[in-house]
Amino acid sequence: MDKELLAMLVCPLCQGKLKFDREALELHCVYDGLAYPIEDGIPVMLPEAARALDVDEKLTPSPGRTGEG
Repeated sequence: MDKELLAMLVCPLCQGKLKFDREALELHCVYDGLAYPIEDGIPVMLPEAARALDVDEKLTPSPGRTGEG
């Protein structure tokens, strides 16, 4: 998916950033718990076309803290 297009897209419900799932060809909104499909290279940004994320997909790895004493 084009990085410039991805940078412009936001969740249609909350206007939040989306995370690109390359394996599933989906855009994830962790806040709303939705995955928007990408069909033929075109993101389908309709809430009714999205699927609900499961619990594991909602969890994002924490970057952790560094440099603290």
